[in-house]
Amino acid sequence: MKSTLALGAAALLLALHQTALAQASCSSEGQSAPTALLERFISADCEACWTDAHAALPRPGAVALDWIVPGALGDDAPLSAAARQDGLDRLQAMGQAATPTAPPPPPLPLRVARGPVLGGYVGTSIALQATQEAAHGPLTAWLALVETIPAGADGTAVERNLVRNSLLLDWSAAGEHAEIRPLSVPAGAQAARLRVIGWVEDASARVVAVAQSVCGDTDE
Repeated sequence: MKSTLALGAAALLLALHQTALAQASCSSEGQSAPTALLERFISADCEACWTDAHAALPRPGAVALDWIVPGALGDDAPLSAAARQDGLDRLQAMGQAATPTAPPPPPLPLRVARGPVLGGYVGTSIALQATQEAAHGPLTAWLALVETIPAGADGTAVERNLVRNSLLLDWSAAGEHAEIRPLSVPAGAQAARLRVIGWVEDASARVVAVAQSVCGDTDE
């Protein structure tokens, strides 16, 4: 029974991998890399925070990422359906990060991509096209599956890249820095809005690479 499940999972991963590679129109290939990453955190208890027209906006060239974190109301919170524990993990990681004391190094080339949604999963990939030494030490990579919600839709006054799932990778070991992984798509997420945003941090928690997929028309 276990071998059957393992074979099924392997077949799904292969299918997701193939479709992710085939769908070049939903990658960061040929796109200008964001110059910075703005992360906005909203408590699931605070519905007014989601509708706030004065939410912080990314500066030109930057990209915003929206995390909804669990609140004190638990499942009764107004935004609980979109709340994610990994948002709290991200907040903790940012809180424990050392304060950079030197200017950030030149950005490194990063590629991210996603495939179509199949059986509640989407194939994703992230790859850093540089050596570990070029980033001056151990690396940590994040890949976020986001739902891009335009301003005026779903109650938000500003465009949001709502994190629907995420992947944290330890790239401290020498070798190729690349990962292909299927991520589950939560119920309620609109497949046509899904894309990926990835970034890499060095040992000082400085962002040294950012990339986002830009999707063309899909048949999802």
